[in-house]
Amino acid sequence: MSTTKPTSSWRHQLHKIIYEADTPAGKLFDVVLLLVILLSIVLVMLESVEDIGKTYFVLLDTLEWVITILFTLEYVARIVCVKKPTAYIFSFYGIVDLLSTVPKYLSIFLVGTHSLVALRALRLLRVFRILKLTRYISESTNFGRALKRSRVKIAVFLSFVLVLCIILGTVMYLVEGDKDSGFTSIPRSVYWAIVTLTTVGYGDIAPTSALGQFIASLIMILGYGIIAIPTGIVTSEMTKKERDKIPKNTQSCPNCMESYHADNARFCHKCGHELNHA
Repeated sequence: MSTTKPTSSWRHQLHKIIYEADTPAGKLFDVVLLLVILLSIVLVMLESVEDIGKTYFVLLDTLEWVITILFTLEYVARIVCVKKPTAYIFSFYGIVDLLSTVPKYLSIFLVGTHSLVALRALRLLRVFRILKLTRYISESTNFGRALKRSRVKIAVFLSFVLVLCIILGTVMYLVEGDKDSGFTSIPRSVYWAIVTLTTVGYGDIAPTSALGQFIASLIMILGYGIIAIPTGIVTSEMTKKERDKIPKNTQSCPNCMESYHADNARFCHKCGHELNHA
């Protein structure tokens, strides 16, 4: 027992720091990680500017290697401190962490893979993980649950919009198809309907007849109303549930990595494993 306790203890503490934000060390880790991620994204953006990339290549490359090594150490630490490493490795964030780190190493051994370095921008997705910080957990959880509850309504709405675009595109093909206005096929007309309904308006295709322009005007006006619907659906779901019922802790199960446990929970609601406690 005495030989396994120290190992269990440091893995326990490391898990609390990396995966949770209920302790000062955990909050500090997340804040530092957030700053490093933002710095990394800035470096990716600067490197894509040709003049800056050539002039400050050595500096940018050195900083990127430092950040890549830090992310590599973090990736290994996340694997070490969980009981089931595959749960993290094959999770969404685990794959994102790997894809955003590996390209820098590949650029050493494989020629022509430098363009893959742009995958480092995937690190920005990790900001959503850091929203586990206690002051944001209630808001982010409420928003996530609202999106989940409204997914069926949004799916039905998008299906309706898709059918509407097909019908409008077909109508415009019948009206404008015999004219030199770009409506050469139904798929191309449907593309125009989508662009017009979303009020993007590229201008690469435009109706020339009076009837076509009248229909286009109606579609444009209809587009303003359609754009507002998804926002209303999600907002309605966000106001339905009382926020005080949303857990505000950031406890993460060291066994299955499940989050969103009740504030006073001692065991994981998914696998039954004991949660971390001070």
